[in-house]
Order: sequence, then C-alpha cells, then structure tokens
Amino acid sequence: MSSITTNTPNSARYLSCALALMTLLSPGFSHAQQLRQGVTVQMAHTASAVPYPAADDDDAWIVVVTADGDLYFGVKPVTPDQLLEEMKATPRQRDAKLYIKADARAPFANVVRVLQAGREVAFEAPVLLTAQSLSPAPGTVVPPNGLEVLTGPALPAGGVATVVQLLNSGQQKPLLRVNGDEVSWSALEGTLRQHFQKGDEKVILLKADEQLPFGQVVQVIDMCRATKAKVVLDTPLL
Repeated sequence: MSSITTNTPNSARYLSCALALMTLLSPGFSHAQQLRQGVTVQMAHTASAVPYPAADDDDAWIVVVTADGDLYFGVKPVTPDQLLEEMKATPRQRDAKLYIKADARAPFANVVRVLQAGREVAFEAPVLLTAQSLSPAPGTVVPPNGLEVLTGPALPAGGVATVVQLLNSGQQKPLLRVNGDEVSWSALEGTLRQHFQKGDEKVILLKADEQLPFGQVVQVIDMCRATKAKVVLDTPLL
C-alpha cells in the first residue's frame, strides 16, 4: 500500500507532462499560438478582405506598424532604415508575400515607408492585414484576413486608371475625389461602378494624404476592392 502511495504523485506528474506535450504538439494549439504571437495592434475592419493563412507561417514576412509609429520586422523593433537593411539581408521564398500589420490609428505616412521598403526588395503586391469581420466561435482558429494591393509611383506604360484621391479636409471625414470630381463616401462605390460600366479599365490609382489615419485609407481601399478592381497605391520610391 505504501508503494502505491509513494508512486502516485510521480505517476500524476508523468501523466500531466505527457498531456501537456500532446497539447503542445497538436496542430490546433500550434496554430492558435501563432495567431497570438507578435505585437498587438488595433487593425482596421473591412468587408472585402480575404483569408491569408500563409501569414501564420513561421517564415512569413510581417512588418508591424504601431499607432505611435514604431516598426517591427516580425517581433524585432527596427527603424525605417534598419527595416530596409533587414529585408535585404533576410532570405525568402520566390513566392513569399509581404504582410503589413498596421494599427488603424497610425499615420498613413508610416505605412508608406514600409510599402516603399517593400518595393525596394521587389514586393510589389503587399497584403494589408485587417481585423476579423466576425468573432470566431469558441475553440476555433481562423486565418488572418487581408487586402492585396499594388504599389508604384505611377502606372505601367500605357496603363489607364480611375484616380481616387483621399484628401485631408480638416473634418472627421477626408475629402474624396474621383478623376477630380468630389464625391461623398456613400457614393464612392456607385461612382466607380458607373465608370467601369462605361468601359473604363478596372484599375484604381489611389492617392491618399499621408497624414490621414491608416484606417481611413483602408476603408477606401475596401470600397474600391468591392468593385472587383485592382487598387494601386501611389507610393513613390525612396
């Protein structure tokens, strides 16, 4: 009887360790842990974002922009200059994507610096990660959402686009213009669809005031993407 009493605590500890190891090695636990890794930011909510499961991969290229303008390459804090050097020095797969996890309150200028650095190392179609539109059910893990955009100081030779400008009006809502004509936020999507129905190419060149909150820029990108058009962000090279 004394032998059983002596071994019971050891057996319990062994079973506890075994169960913990099994949990750690289970795919669901690993995936959930990955979603919690990194710097926490308040991402913008969107309606047309799509899942990007690869953003959870261990080797995913993720740049974080906080509300205060701090930058992280993965979980490593960097300056804008250091970010470019880190990107140049880090090997990547040919089909790798650049994921930008930016706080909705951050000035768009801080995100533009990341987009510019990405273009310097040949990332021309980065993904802007966004908040989940719906809360996942308890015990489930959903992949990150995002909006893919194109970047460039201008369109390729011969390219034609509908130009959307997002300007600082000094009011709560920025001023919107489509090909120079002012439009309301509620009318933007309908106005774009009218242009495309006339035969305009489904390409939108978005020029946004860099002092605006990133979340407002994402809202406009979201509305543009809802028309099934490609969105090119005007981001001059460094």
